[in-house]
Amino acid sequence: MRVRIAERAGFCYGVRRALSIVERAVNEHRGERIYTLGPIIHNPQAVQMLKERMGVEPISSLDEAEGGVLIIRSHGVPPALIERARAKGLKVIDATCPFVKRAQNKARQLAEEGYQVVIFGEKEHPEVIGILGHLPDGRAYVVETPEEIDGLPPMRRVGVIFQTTQEMRSFGDMLMKLLLKSEELKIHNTICHAIRDQQAAARRLAEEADVMLVVGGRNSGNTRRLVQICRDAGAKSYHIETADEIDPSWLKGAELVGVAAGASTPDFIIEGVLERLKSMGAEVEGRLKRSP
Repeated sequence: MRVRIAERAGFCYGVRRALSIVERAVNEHRGERIYTLGPIIHNPQAVQMLKERMGVEPISSLDEAEGGVLIIRSHGVPPALIERARAKGLKVIDATCPFVKRAQNKARQLAEEGYQVVIFGEKEHPEVIGILGHLPDGRAYVVETPEEIDGLPPMRRVGVIFQTTQEMRSFGDMLMKLLLKSEELKIHNTICHAIRDQQAAARRLAEEADVMLVVGGRNSGNTRRLVQICRDAGAKSYHIETADEIDPSWLKGAELVGVAAGASTPDFIIEGVLERLKSMGAEVEGRLKRSP
């Protein structure tokens, strides 16, 4: 059995940047409590490690913070929440991914230009909630499926942005439906290029592999999307968070096992999966390359 890792796997730039900001904040604010509102990234193991080694506390509400430093996670938040945090006396450090910032700015720009903003993404995802908070009136249509576009009213000028971790291929039919709903359609491609590269690498590998192991947090939208991409490419695909979850029966008869990983998956977890596969007699081809 051979094992090959996708050409792009694991941490993207925005995630690496956010974790660097956390590390710097810990060093610069020694003795103070440091919080993140929600997980800094969507990987439970990485969040737990930050808590145990650095004392960084994820909280679900500002009410849980009693003085100290609040780090805004990579997915971003509405500006009003930052204002509330500062009014509460917290020192705020913004670790929002620059690609997410770009999506926030494009959405605001479209609204200011008089377009009805439509966001292609997940309604409950923190990135999308943060983008909505950057719109002047806080309103936009968030759509996930073609059927939801059917339910939209006719619109004159429509401006589209994408949740940064979406897959462009998923939206061709939806854009055509939206075009028929509007007189003018303006599209900003706000999907992160690193995510696009990661998805393309996973798809190429899945087209060759008998089995795909996709590594990442179950709360990670981009990891779940990689699983679906691999399944659509024809490989039996399994979503795992750690090496301990690998079931040897999945690999029975497989000649090539592919390994892909979400943009929030740390190197040490991916390496652990490769080591587990080696212990099962697999020959690992190549080595882990970081996404740009």
